[in-house]
Amino acid sequence: MRQASERIGRVRYTIVAILFAVTIVNYADRAILAITAPVLSKDIGINPLELGIVFSAFGWAYCAAQVPGGWLLDRFGTKRVYLAGILLWSIFTAAQGAVAGLAGAAAIATLFALRFLVGLAEAPSFPGNARMVAAWFPASERGTASAIFNSAQYFATVLFAPIMAWITYAFGWPSTFIFMGGIGLLVAAGWWGFAHEPRHHPRIGNAELTFIVEGGGLVDMDSAARPARAKGDTLRALRVLLGHRSLWGLYLGQFAINTLTYFFITWFPVYLVEERGLSLISAGLFASAPAICGFLGGLAGGLWSDWLLRRGFSLTAARKIPIVTGMLISISIIFCNYTDSLTLVLVFMSLAFFGKGVGALGWAVVADMAPREFAGLSGGLFNMFGNLSSILTPIVIGAILHTTGSFKLALVFVAANALLAAVSFVVVVGPIHRLGAGEETQA
Repeated sequence: MRQASERIGRVRYTIVAILFAVTIVNYADRAILAITAPVLSKDIGINPLELGIVFSAFGWAYCAAQVPGGWLLDRFGTKRVYLAGILLWSIFTAAQGAVAGLAGAAAIATLFALRFLVGLAEAPSFPGNARMVAAWFPASERGTASAIFNSAQYFATVLFAPIMAWITYAFGWPSTFIFMGGIGLLVAAGWWGFAHEPRHHPRIGNAELTFIVEGGGLVDMDSAARPARAKGDTLRALRVLLGHRSLWGLYLGQFAINTLTYFFITWFPVYLVEERGLSLISAGLFASAPAICGFLGGLAGGLWSDWLLRRGFSLTAARKIPIVTGMLISISIIFCNYTDSLTLVLVFMSLAFFGKGVGALGWAVVADMAPREFAGLSGGLFNMFGNLSSILTPIVIGAILHTTGSFKLALVFVAANALLAAVSFVVVVGPIHRLGAGEETQA
């Protein structure tokens, strides 16, 4: 088996490593406001509800740009569109440091606008990740590959939360934004130099390319994407993607799963500082443990799913079993409401985010189901519905905190969404299979 793997080659895993690295920076830039918020909000005078609205700015743009971003990916290819996104979101991240020179409503409005622009620029990123995985990996490895890039959201916290907390403490919060913007520009250079589609990669061998093609990899996706699509083709694809019950279940499930994500990258550090009394640096270190568990859970979920597939389980069972199991484990977050022990809070949060990692296989399902010729549009639509929670979650939790002064109902809200995700995949999502552009509604 080892010799066969060596003959086939492993260039595809360098591609998923690149996606992993880019996604780390992607999520670190989303989370940077949460890390700096305890200091920033006092400096420019933001109350919890206003902070929740500023947190949501990213989501408004991110959701609105998903379908256009998916269309751009299908039209111009992943490499060029993704590069433009990295460059722009890095510039807008660095620019947020300039808000320190403003005050009051002007500071809030400017911060909201810059967060909005970061969301706009990041919109093609996850559909782009899904396209790269669909192009580079056979179906039998797609769950693991998707889990690897998706787990980067947790590793981003492990790697950057302590660094950003220290920079904020030592040099002030504006320096944190500038630092992360600079990191993004370096990543953009790496992306352009090393991210290629399969047939154009300088190091791929014929054996690996054949292995990918025979396993269902869409290696010609970007080559086929160059000609402009007819308007009727796009509308027909939207009818398929919006008219299939299984996809609506997938959209609802991803919305609920992302509620946990956006609690973690927006309000979790604030929860640790204001509800649990930790210092900013301690909160950054504390947040690393649940993040590590989420990262390990993400890898475990992908490996488990692909193992089930290789053991003869159907694609439907191989994807749904880890997703539903992980979401049920995530409900454990609610137990934080019933303890004053920081150790138990750490245990329950870690368990919840491990479960969330196990269950975060939505992108693998998208790669399995998306019509071949509209993979970018499919990923964009999925990400748009899924990330409506990036708007709702910060505002709802901000309103709860503003009204009650406590995070207890907020954790109930997060746990309820974990349950909703499990129910959606069990009850609404039907058989998982590749959709065709001519396939219409399914009862």
